[in-house]
Amino acid sequence: MVIDELLYTETHEWIKVDGKVATMGITDYAQKELGDIVYVELPEIDTELSAGDILATVEAVKAVEEIYIPISGIIIEVNEQLADASDLVNSSPYDEGWIAKFEISSTDELEGLMNAEEYKKLIGD
Repeated sequence: MVIDELLYTETHEWIKVDGKVATMGITDYAQKELGDIVYVELPEIDTELSAGDILATVEAVKAVEEIYIPISGIIIEVNEQLADASDLVNSSPYDEGWIAKFEISSTDELEGLMNAEEYKKLIGD
């Protein structure tokens, strides 16, 4: 499942932009590749990250994967539900399974992200 309104990265993160705030998580494709997610290490609120920095770590039965922030920003909210229900990333990657929200430092960086059609080509969908 690829949602048209979102932007995507080559490392399978999605981002939803609402003004100067972005919400992000991992894609449906990524969660299927990882398998059952058992733990998500969330970032600290007020942390300033640059594009490409590690945002979070997702531990699955198959592997541990680092999740990268696709554009620079300051973390303003994390999905606290994932502490007790990390499986939300599997069951609802685009809704209840989001990882973090951040204030965008530079909207110019959005130009480097893929739209839904480009992402579908990347994953062979």
